[in-house]
Amino acid sequence: MKEKFENVAVGIKANVYFDGRVISRNVFFPDGTRRTLGVVLPGTYEFGVGDKEIVEIVSGRAEVLLPPDKKEWMPVREGDSFTIIRDSSYQIRCFEVVEYICDFIPEA
Repeated sequence: MKEKFENVAVGIKANVYFDGRVISRNVFFPDGTRRTLGVVLPGTYEFGVGDKEIVEIVSGRAEVLLPPDKKEWMPVREGDSFTIIRDSSYQIRCFEVVEYICDFIPEA
């Protein structure tokens, strides 16, 4: 796992969700791609997804309920990643503070 990103621009305004329990910042790369770096406090949250997303857990422990079946919670922890299909939603249940990186994958 990388320790830092080089040659990027960071959005000034934070993305704040669920009364500040989930906060992220946009990071823009020279090739035009965007990622977010975020922190999720303990709790259960549901997110809508437009583009396909790949989420990498940087620290912490959680479970996710992923589309399309959303039947079984999948455990995730530091070093794990999961993919969310476009135009869907998923749930995350955090047992401690979780840090993550989210890659947005636009599809043609």
